[in-house]
Amino acid sequence: MKRYPVAALALLLVVVSAGCSSIVNKLKARDQLNKGVNAFRNAQFQAAIDHFQQAVAFDPGLVNAHLYLAMSYFQQYVPGGTSPDNIKIGKQAIEKFQEVLKMQPNNPTALATIAQIYYNMKEFDKAKEYQRKRIEADPNNPEPYYWIGVIDWAICLPRQVALRRELRLDTPKDPAKPDILPPLPEKARAKLAEENGPLIDEGIKALQKDLQMKPNDSDAMAYMNLLLRQKADIEESASAREADLKAANDWVQKALEARKQNATKASSPAT
Repeated sequence: MKRYPVAALALLLVVVSAGCSSIVNKLKARDQLNKGVNAFRNAQFQAAIDHFQQAVAFDPGLVNAHLYLAMSYFQQYVPGGTSPDNIKIGKQAIEKFQEVLKMQPNNPTALATIAQIYYNMKEFDKAKEYQRKRIEADPNNPEPYYWIGVIDWAICLPRQVALRRELRLDTPKDPAKPDILPPLPEKARAKLAEENGPLIDEGIKALQKDLQMKPNDSDAMAYMNLLLRQKADIEESASAREADLKAANDWVQKALEARKQNATKASSPAT
């Protein structure tokens, strides 16, 4: 009978010891996190990575350590760079941000940065996938709608350019109207419409959604212009083509006016 209190005491000591160990590890994790943040702020990203990795090892549930670790990799990535080392660091950043998403599936920084890296890598379908995740997480944020419009245009443009070069129809007939290219032959137009049409429609709708929430978004207006020019190239009738080009020009003017207004507002003293 006397052995049971001793066993209970031993178990209590184990529990207390484990609790103390956990507290110590959390304190060590916080210390490494703080050291990593200081290194990050001084642009010492490799040193920051070392500290954040230690912080994560001490406390795997420390979300900020995971997030800073991912950002440290991201800061070393050169947008658009195609060297193997640069692509590797970009993918490492994505992997670390995905670890953040395992803990916080709607983390806005992780979703936005993954989408941006994929866009810079020209992996447009994956970029759009994460922009859609951003919309699911925050439907009232206009930015992912803008990016879907940008991505759709980025997918469509190379197809249009390649087709026109192949047909030698990439030079305007009228030098006074450099933005108006000759219409495509019907067979080529139909092929381009099949490939680009759904993306153009999706991109225009996404930009319209952006502009509903952010009416002064001059960048969205500029891409509305670009997508409408893509749309004009796949129209069956000359009248529809002309209507698209007119609407595109209208958006150019709206974008210029919005930029002026935004610049004036930004330079005005705060009241």
